[in-house]
Amino acid sequence: MNKTPFDESLNPEDELLPEYHFDYQRTKPNRFAAQSLKRRMTVVVLDEDVAEFFTTSESVNKVLRALIEAMPQAASDETA
Repeated sequence: MNKTPFDESLNPEDELLPEYHFDYQRTKPNRFAAQSLKRRMTVVVLDEDVAEFFTTSESVNKVLRALIEAMPQAASDETA
């Protein structure tokens, strides 16, 4: 176990060690980036009691789509 107090190990004057210098010439493209860009996702946090009933994103989306269909159209949609 490290006996050095945490405050002593932090020295703002320390320089980065050579092994921490990143060589950008050797990078490769992220092969998974295209997959994440194809589908836009939004993260929503459910309360615990709601999450007990909706355990998958598919179940949440199914109920929300049904709710959207059941909602009356907005006034701006009716006049158009």
